[in-house]
Amino acid sequence: MTQGVPVAFPTARGNAFDPPVPARESSAKEPLTRLRFTDGRLGWLATGHATARAVLTDPRFGARGENEHPAVPRAVTLAEFPAAPPGMPVRPENLEHQRYRTLLAGQFTAHRIRRLTERTEKAAGELLDAMERAGSPADLLAHYALPLPALLICELLGVPHADRERFGHDAAVWSGHGTSAEEITAAFASLGAYLHRLVELKRARPGDDVLSGLIDADPALTDEELAALAFLLLLAGHETTAHQLGLGVFALLGAPDQLAALRADRSLTDGAVEELLRYLSVVHHGPTRAARQDVDVCGTTVRAGEVVVVSLAAANRDPGRFPDPERLDVTRDATGHLAFGHGIHRCLGGQLARIALRAGLTALLDRFPGLRLAVPAAEVPLRHDAQVHGVLRLPVAW
Repeated sequence: MTQGVPVAFPTARGNAFDPPVPARESSAKEPLTRLRFTDGRLGWLATGHATARAVLTDPRFGARGENEHPAVPRAVTLAEFPAAPPGMPVRPENLEHQRYRTLLAGQFTAHRIRRLTERTEKAAGELLDAMERAGSPADLLAHYALPLPALLICELLGVPHADRERFGHDAAVWSGHGTSAEEITAAFASLGAYLHRLVELKRARPGDDVLSGLIDADPALTDEELAALAFLLLLAGHETTAHQLGLGVFALLGAPDQLAALRADRSLTDGAVEELLRYLSVVHHGPTRAARQDVDVCGTTVRAGEVVVVSLAAANRDPGRFPDPERLDVTRDATGHLAFGHGIHRCLGGQLARIALRAGLTALLDRFPGLRLAVPAAEVPLRHDAQVHGVLRLPVAW
C-alpha cells in the first residue's frame, strides 16, 4: 500500500447525512491514508471498516485524546479548551481506566435499564406535550432532541427534579449550543460544581441511581472520582444522542418511503435505530489511537508514537461491509456498525443512546403522524466545526 500525499482531515460534507467525500472514497480505495494534522504533524486516517476494527482492538495501540493536537480546528466559539473545575478530569484517557469501566458497566442492570426506558418514554411524552402546546412550527432540536437525553442522564444520576432544568440548560450549552466561549466555559464550571454537590447528596441520602450504586459498590471511590464518572456519563450519553436523534428525524423526513415503512410496522423500530446509527454516525472525527510500537495495519507500517484517527462515519459506509451503504434502509441488518466504536474502549453511552432513540422516535411518530419539515431541507443549518455532527436547528411542523 502506498502512502501517497498526506491529506488534511476531510470535514466538508456534500450533504447533511453523508461523511466527507474524500473519507468515503478512501474507505474503498485505501482504507489507511496518510494524514496531516493541523499543526503539521503526520499521522494516519483509518476509513475502512476492517481497518478501523483492527486499530480499535489492537492492544499495541493506546487510547489517546488529541486536545493539544486536534485533527481539525476547534469550533470558533471555543478557541481554548476550558480549564476543568476542581476534581474534573483533564485527560480523557484517564476516564477509560478498566476499573472505572467495570464499575460503570455493573450499574447497567436489567432492572435499571427497564426503569430508565419507562421514565424516558414518560419524559418524551411530556416534552411533546409542551412542544404541542407551544404550537407549530417548532424547533425539534431545542424542544425535544436536546432535552430528552439530558432528562435520561438526570434519571441515571438521580438529579432531583428541582435541579433538572438548570442541569439540562448547562448540558446543552456545554454540548456546543452556547453563543460564546465565556458561556460554554461557565456551563462547564457549573456542571462540575453541581456534580460535586450531587455526589455529596448521594452519600448523605442514597437512592436508586448510578451514583448511589457506585458509592455502594466501591466505598473507596473519592468524591472527585465519582464526579468525574458522572461527567463521563454525561459526555457519553448527551450530545451525541441529541444530535443522532435530531439528524435521524431529519433523515427520515427526507426519505418518505423509509418513514412510511417504519410507521406501518413498528417492529422495525429497533432495526431502524441501528440503521440510523450506521447511516449517520454523528461523531465527526475520532476516536484516536497512538501506536505503542511499530504496528503492521493491513500491510502498512504505523510507527511507534504515530497517531491514527479513525473515521467511524466512513467505516460505516464501507461497501465491503454494508451493501449499498449510501442508502438509508430501515429493514437492513446493520449489525456490526461502529457508531459506538469497538473494543475495550467502546462508548459507554451506547445503551443510553438506544433507549433515548427508541423512545424518542416512537413517541414522536405516534404523536405527529403529519410531521414534516417547516423549511426546505437546504435551509436546515448544520454543525460543521464541532466534534459531533448534527443540526443547529430542526424546524418542523405538524
